[in-house]
This record gives sequence, C-alpha cells and structure tokens, in this order.
Amino acid sequence: MTHHRPDHEGADAIREALTPVHAADRPDAAWWRHAVIYQIYPRSWADSDGDGIGDLPGITARLHHLRDLGVDALWLSPFYTSPQADAGYDVADYRSVDPLFGTLADADAMIERAHEFGLKIIVDMVPNHSSDEHVWFQAALAAGPGSAERERYMFREGRGERGELPPNNWESVFGGAAWTRVTEADGEPGQWYLHLFDPKQPDFNWEHPEVRAEFEAILRFWLDRGVDGFRVDVAHGLIKQQGLPDTQEERTVMLGNTDFESDHHRVNTPYWDQDGVHEVYRSWRAILDSYGTPDRILCAEAWVEPQERAVRYVRSDEMHQAFNFDFLAAPWDSDALRAVIRSSLEAADSVGAPSTWVLSNHDVVRHASRLGFPVGTPRMNGISATDPQPDRALGLQRARAATALMLSLPGGAYIYQGEELGLPDSTDMPAAFRQDPTFARTAGKEIGRDGCRVPIPWEADAPSLGFGPSDATWLPQPAVYADYAVDRQQGVDGSTLELYRALLHQRRMLGLGTGSLTFVEGYAADVLALANGGDARDRVLVVSNFGDTPVDLPAGAEVVVASGALDEGRVPRDTTVWAVWH
Repeated sequence: MTHHRPDHEGADAIREALTPVHAADRPDAAWWRHAVIYQIYPRSWADSDGDGIGDLPGITARLHHLRDLGVDALWLSPFYTSPQADAGYDVADYRSVDPLFGTLADADAMIERAHEFGLKIIVDMVPNHSSDEHVWFQAALAAGPGSAERERYMFREGRGERGELPPNNWESVFGGAAWTRVTEADGEPGQWYLHLFDPKQPDFNWEHPEVRAEFEAILRFWLDRGVDGFRVDVAHGLIKQQGLPDTQEERTVMLGNTDFESDHHRVNTPYWDQDGVHEVYRSWRAILDSYGTPDRILCAEAWVEPQERAVRYVRSDEMHQAFNFDFLAAPWDSDALRAVIRSSLEAADSVGAPSTWVLSNHDVVRHASRLGFPVGTPRMNGISATDPQPDRALGLQRARAATALMLSLPGGAYIYQGEELGLPDSTDMPAAFRQDPTFARTAGKEIGRDGCRVPIPWEADAPSLGFGPSDATWLPQPAVYADYAVDRQQGVDGSTLELYRALLHQRRMLGLGTGSLTFVEGYAADVLALANGGDARDRVLVVSNFGDTPVDLPAGAEVVVASGALDEGRVPRDTTVWAVWH
C-alpha cells in the first residue's frame, strides 16, 4: 500500500494539542476485552439444503469467510426449537435445535469447526420470555389460576367489574397492549398474561426460583457443548417492579438521529432496568467463571441510559460486555461522535470494563443505509418503498468511514453480517413479504426489521446469489445485491470486503483493541482526530473528516489504511484514515 507523507505546517501544534481520555489496557488482556465479534443471523447467512432458510450446516461450510476476514468470534442469533413467531426469539425448547436449522449434531460440528479455525462461538440466550408453545406455558394454561405452573409466568387477574380490562397500562414493544387474556378450561374468559413483546412470547416470572434454576441449567448445557459465551437478549428486562404499577409519564430515550422510540427504549418504566437483574447476572457470571480459562463471556443487549446505569451491567462480577447503543445511534457529526466516544470510555473505565462498539445489527437499519440520509434525518426501524430513499453511494462512503473509526477505538467491537460487503437495507420489499411482528401489530406504522435481515449475496450469478442451491430465499433479495456479492469483491482493491480485511488485520497488528485513546485537538471543528497508542508502541493517528475541506496529515504520518481515496494525500469529506505517527 502506498504510504503518503504530506507536509503539515501545524504538525507540532497538533502534536501538542492532545487530550488523554483512556489509558491502554494490558497487551495480554483477556480476549473479550478487545475482540471483534461477527453476528450471524442464521436464517440469512447460508442455506445448505435449498429450502430458502439459512441453517447450521450452511454456516459451518462458510466459516472460512470469517477466518479470512480476521474476526475473533461469531455470535449467532437463536437457532433453538421455535414456532418462529419472532424469527426464533420465541423459544419453545432451549436445549434443542429447530429442524429449520439442523440438529444438535450440526451445532456440535459447527462449534468444533469454528474452534479449529480459531473462532469462538457466542450463542443467543433469550431469558425474558419463552414461546407460548414452551412446555411450561402449555402446562400453565392447562393448570388454571392459582397453580404452581402459572407462577413461572406473569399471570394476573384483570381489572374492571368482570376482569375485562388488562391488569395495568403496559404496552408491547411490538405495538398494542402487553397483556393477553386467556380462555380457561370452562370456556370462560380468565386471567391475563404479560408479554412485553408478541403475545406468543409470554414473560417469565424471574422472582420464581424454578425459572432461575432452569436458566442456570441451560447455560451449563451449552457451555458443556463448547460454546464460549452468550449474548443476552433484553438483558435489561427480566425483573418487573413489585406490584406491576401502571407506567407513569416517562422520558423517551432519543436515539441520536433515529425515530425508533418504542417502549423498548424508554427509561423510568416499571419493567426495564430494575435493580434485581444484577443479582441474576452475578449468579450467571459465577457459573461461567467456574469453567476456567479461556474466559466464557456474557454480552448484554441492554437499552439503558444514562451510561452510568448502563455500565452497571459490566461490573467485574456481572457481564463482560454490553453493546454501545449510544455509539450506534449517534448522528454522523464530529461533535456528537467525539462526545459519545469520550463518555463511553469514561463510563466503562469507571467499572474497569471495555467499551463494546457497534454500528449495525438485526434490529436496526444497516448503517450503509442509515447514513445515506441527510444528517439528523430519523431512520432506524425500517425503510419502505414509499419512504424517502437513502443515497446509496453517500451511505456506503460514510459507512466505510464510520467502520474505520469504530475499529480504531480501544475495546471490543461487533460486526453485523453483510456489512463487510457494504450491504444496504432492502428498501423496496413489498408488504406481502414482510414477516416482522412489529409490522403486523402496528398495521404498518412501523416498517419493521426485515430490511436488514435479507439473505447474504455470495455469488453474483448463482441462484439466490449463492445463498443456497436453489432460487428460494425466505425474504426477497433486491436485484442490487448482486453488485455486493462476495465474489464481486474478493481480491478487488478498494472493495468494501478488502477494506474490512485490511482494517481488521491492521487493528490486530497495531494492538488498537488494547490501546489508549487521546483526542487530537489541533484540527478544525468538523474533523474528529484521535491517537491510539503511546510510548510503548507507535501512535496511530486516526482522522475522520466530516467537513467539505480536505485536511492534511502531520509530517511523518504514514498512511496504513484509508476508508476511501485520498485527495493528493489529504483526507477528503466522509473519509477516515489511519496513519502511523512516530
């Protein structure tokens, strides 16, 4: 790669204008403190049998892609037995694999092959709720009011003269009331049960000792099969406030430039971020620690603010990681990103934890599309064909720059499948194909998450773009996805796939995951510059330009990788550069 050494008259001033934010971690820090973990959505990664749905054998057959990409681990969304009312987040049996995805033997083979490639395996754990087809919930329905079986879930009598009203005013994340009334064995309307998500996802009663014991046993089941950790779904849920009081007027968490403001992301509610969840995770941490080294880990999906409360999930005796959703939601703006990087590192440092950065996942619009709108345009929960459309070229340029910025930061990071190809959301999907329960329960008001879950393109000229041996795909692939296929980008200089490979290789070689962070203040206000590293290693200068004017690098700075083409050695708009700075 060509090394650019442009002059910079203000190099000395820039070198002196440094603001330390975060001290370096130990170079031999535990793997999870600096790991890059790749999220696989099993339905959409690779289909081995041609039924149009991705599966575990398909994942196993393509693990070499992740080995070559340079990630450290993979996290898989649920593959357990499930009626698939919410794409597997409605679990009917936590100890088996749904036939859609294969068998337990396929899971064992996948884990073994991943370990042969040096990849760790993180599996999803869904403890807030089960499927309504779980044997426990079916037993609860059959047993009736007052039974021990119903105590494992949140059954309550209704309000009103005949119990015809829900027990309180809580609303479902997916729209509508969070309560459903059951018909009892005598044919009469009976009790109500709580479901903070879909009616087919009844909430467990985490005050019940049998629920706690069951999940501890489930953790051991998968740990004994060789998994390296768990991503915990709705980690800020589980415990509800005693008495289940009505939700009062509450403050909505504004997710940067987004409009995804469902109850899932509200604070000061009686069902999110209750203090009792921390006792659960302390018991889980003790189980994982009992397996010795290398560390088995827990990662929290916890939409919690302020950051001082969010980092309570990653105290030394609780979880290891928590997704940094403040970073994901920040607008494409130098001041906003500088502020969230600083506050994130300071909050994590206060409990001795790494920050865990993320830009996309299976629940939000891909950042290659999200960043294609004018800065400040709200867009998080789906894009339909009748909505304003993102600028694909601009979105990809910014997404590449955002990823280069993210991977330069100390701590851990997560990559969502397909973002290494620069995939945009599917924004032209006909309503008839949409499967996200959010779309149905809000009568289309919320477009839902299908657009970021479309099957991956592997081969531009193959059936289903190489996703499987047939043309079948459970969600339709946009025609434009052929342009992003792996075989169109493999070995192509400047492709997004090769950019990701370069970033991940250099991140590892330069030790950025365990590095320090210092803001470099000598640039213009619309430039975010930072240095990762210190006296023990070459400092890496990272420059992200958000303004119209290309900016120079200091004299002696040797470019290692750039998210886009430079302008005569200068960093142009919407571009991030890493340079070794002696």
